[in-house]
Amino acid sequence: MAEFDQELDARGLNCPLPILRAKKALNDLSSGQVLRIIATDPGSVKDFDAFAQQTGNQLLESTEADGEFQFLLRKG
Repeated sequence: MAEFDQELDARGLNCPLPILRAKKALNDLSSGQVLRIIATDPGSVKDFDAFAQQTGNQLLESTEADGEFQFLLRKG
């Protein structure tokens, strides 16, 4: 598992809440820092992919295990 600077627990939240919370958390990070998001909404996979492309943040990792999705986003 890659290193991260901050973690966001978005388990139990449905779209668009994980994205909105991630956006807010990224605002508190400096450029180049990494946010780890844990979500349970299957739709969040494509959501975070699109979010990264639209916002210029880098999706470093997207994994799924036991119904939980983990994303590592590097702030652009």
